[in-house]
Amino acid sequence: MTRILDGAAVARAIRLEVAEEVGRLVARGARPPGLAAVLVGSDPASQIYVGSKARAAETAGFVHRTVELPADASQARLDSTIDELNQDDSIDGVLVQLPLPARLAPRAVLDRLDPTKDVDGLHAVNVGRLWLAEPGLFPATPMGIIELLARSEIDVEGMRAVIVGRSHLVGKPLAGLLLQQHATVTICHSRSGDLAAITREADLLVAAVGRLALIGPEHVRPGAVVVDVGIHRIEDAATVERLFPGDSRRRADFERKGRIVTGDVDFHRVAPLAGAITPVPGGVGPLTVAMLLSNTLLASKRRQGLE
Repeated sequence: MTRILDGAAVARAIRLEVAEEVGRLVARGARPPGLAAVLVGSDPASQIYVGSKARAAETAGFVHRTVELPADASQARLDSTIDELNQDDSIDGVLVQLPLPARLAPRAVLDRLDPTKDVDGLHAVNVGRLWLAEPGLFPATPMGIIELLARSEIDVEGMRAVIVGRSHLVGKPLAGLLLQQHATVTICHSRSGDLAAITREADLLVAAVGRLALIGPEHVRPGAVVVDVGIHRIEDAATVERLFPGDSRRRADFERKGRIVTGDVDFHRVAPLAGAITPVPGGVGPLTVAMLLSNTLLASKRRQGLE
């Protein structure tokens, strides 16, 4: 029987552990961790995401600030905001909500951050530390996947891991983390030939490419662990029927909820073949915010000399 990997439950456990650790630190006289989010413009999805991070931080006992800049803010103004947060001793973690308006330079902004406060793990120093297997701060989603596998007692040592997607946020850092766990890692991308032939060799298959239902049963070796990082919302019946013709379960889900939330993996067709699989929603998604809190707590302890 296929094992469903419950990322939501693991995320709740991590968030509880973080809150308990914050309580212990404060009881010992330390200050609570401080997290600041920088939001440029009024993109609704970004506002929702930043709001969810703020609520999670406050629930964990953090000090939280959201710095909102107008969509037409200059590069100089954004740089000045980053400099102020770098110098604020009450702030241990700074995240810049992406994407930024097209005229702003995200790499310049990310590398302006103090690496010790870079809780998204995107500063060049932290990227280098990841690949050198040195202590640093690393991207939350890949860290969440590692935590999910470990807490599900899935030992990746010696596994053949195939990652579909080479983004800076997920694919590349996850490859580095899995190598540290002694997995053998292959990264596939848009120019990889015969994708199914490569992915069928995987003991651990991670789909993180952002293409709806790309991974079907023809891509999966029986018994493999399948981790789905993608998330897609479908809100019209014609698209459901076009993408999943004749799939009565999908149609019933859509009729009941008025939408379908699914991932890069065609879950209903792949799950019977997999040994373990993450659902969408409720799989990897909740772990991202949980690991952001964990990163901020770690940054705070290091900056206060409490690690």
